[in-house]
Amino acid sequence: MVEVVCLDPHDPNNNFMYCPSFPAAILFSVLFGLTTVVHLIQAFHYGKRFLWVCIMGAIWETGGLILRTLSVLHPTSTTFGVSSQLLILLAPIWINAFLYMLMSRFVYFFIPEKRVAGISAQRLSLCFVLLDITSFLMQAAGGSMINPTNSAEAQLRGIHIYMGGIGLQQFFILGFVGLVIRFHYKMNSLGGSTAWKRPLYAMYASLLLITIRIIYRLIEFSSGIYSSLTMHEAPFYCLEATPMFLALLLWNVYHPGRILVGSDSEFPKKEKKVKRGEKGLLPLSPTPSPLP
Repeated sequence: MVEVVCLDPHDPNNNFMYCPSFPAAILFSVLFGLTTVVHLIQAFHYGKRFLWVCIMGAIWETGGLILRTLSVLHPTSTTFGVSSQLLILLAPIWINAFLYMLMSRFVYFFIPEKRVAGISAQRLSLCFVLLDITSFLMQAAGGSMINPTNSAEAQLRGIHIYMGGIGLQQFFILGFVGLVIRFHYKMNSLGGSTAWKRPLYAMYASLLLITIRIIYRLIEFSSGIYSSLTMHEAPFYCLEATPMFLALLLWNVYHPGRILVGSDSEFPKKEKKVKRGEKGLLPLSPTPSPLP
């Protein structure tokens, strides 16, 4: 029987502000591990290059929960505690980026002019992924400062930076939802096949789940280090772990590889053009005709 040591929540060496549940940590580690394995199998089966972004998010979630399990057994280990916290805080950004990349491919695949709201599919993907990276860097900087070994002032500063990053992420999501709605309206006006509807509804659901998780984090940290949410474990599993697991599970069920089939399901590869005369290449002269 595994024995969990419950330390004083106000102990500066303690990774938790409550007595953590070992079975819950094991359960969610297994759940995230299973969805990760399924995503890996599906990526191999459908052969979609951009799926690595979703897989990376699933791996970070799984790694974060495994490290959390180890942190429950070793509540004073900074290595387990900080690493787990960073992976769990940052993993949803990978899933967010996956949705941006997926929508750009929907636009490229389904819409004849390959643009929505005047934005081309390739530019849509590039712009929102760059915005996601900006949010990622802010959250990583703030999250790394929320460390029990740091002073209360440093932790509070890290919380403010992290909240700024996660608030920025939600702002980008709201703008992105507008484009998703525009795409939805455009597809309805085109008519034809409705194969796009279920994965699009899965995208709406994923964005809602990520938003629930962001709101939870904003409320959690709004009262500083010690708040009603940070002092209890249930909100973490209900409003952080469960929404992210469901967001990954949705794409196991409604996998985009089932409808993104054919040459237009991926952006065309850029071919390197070699100019004549470069790298020692001479222009080809016409073959002389044989003498009569």
